[in-house]
Amino acid sequence: MFERKYEAVLKVGILHLMSFMMLIPFLWLISTALKAPAEVFTQTIQWLPRKLMFSNFAAIMKVAPFGMYMLNTIIVVLGILGLQLLLVIPAAYAFARLEFPGKDIAFILFIIQIMLPLEAIIVPNYFLMKTFGLLNTRISLILPFIASGFGTFQLRQTFKQVPQSLEDAAKIDGAGHFGLLWHVFLPLSRPTLVTFSMISIATHWNDYFWPLIVTESDRIRTLTIGLGMFVQQESGSDWTLLMAATLFTCAPIILLFLILQRTFIQSFMTSGIKG
Repeated sequence: MFERKYEAVLKVGILHLMSFMMLIPFLWLISTALKAPAEVFTQTIQWLPRKLMFSNFAAIMKVAPFGMYMLNTIIVVLGILGLQLLLVIPAAYAFARLEFPGKDIAFILFIIQIMLPLEAIIVPNYFLMKTFGLLNTRISLILPFIASGFGTFQLRQTFKQVPQSLEDAAKIDGAGHFGLLWHVFLPLSRPTLVTFSMISIATHWNDYFWPLIVTESDRIRTLTIGLGMFVQQESGSDWTLLMAATLFTCAPIILLFLILQRTFIQSFMTSGIKG
């Protein structure tokens, strides 16, 4: 018994140590973002600023339109997520609970989409946007990603685990396909929906390659492109502003995970829905 407790304490200690080591770069990022320039390069490591320089965040707004970048990013990621859910939910329901000709072939085509990296379809996507005159618009940042094979597959697996008895009971009460989705399947699939939403938001919040290709003006650019341009302009001159800009870019997505982490972890811990 004592050996088991000792082993458990050792494992927890190692996990805490590794977690702290992974947090060190982020803590240094926060520290530097709140320092004065003279405090960055010192003979000894100085973790705590002598004075919290929140003015660094106001300064980066004067150098580049980070407020516009943030607004564009929010519009793009929420636009992608909203359209993805509108397509993924009924598609997953159809593949999980309905029978129709060509069902298996259609599902295989959805799975193939997961295997294709963005770089493999970047050229046809670009020419499609150019053909329709959508380059340098928010629509061009949203449209190529509204169909998600990963989301369809993930939600289909969850829908397949819903007990048939619940579906039969809802049908007896007069529920149609929309009623089944709204009152039975979606409430039971909340952890999966939250997980997919977080993955989608994080993926497109951090996307750099596609926005770099299709955007040409600050009016459309997202945070990642704005940060990249800011680094090129300010590199080597003021590390406090660079870290403030980086923190401004990554903080929202980190806060979102902290708020929803319980539901996010729950989706991986639960193996299915029990009847």
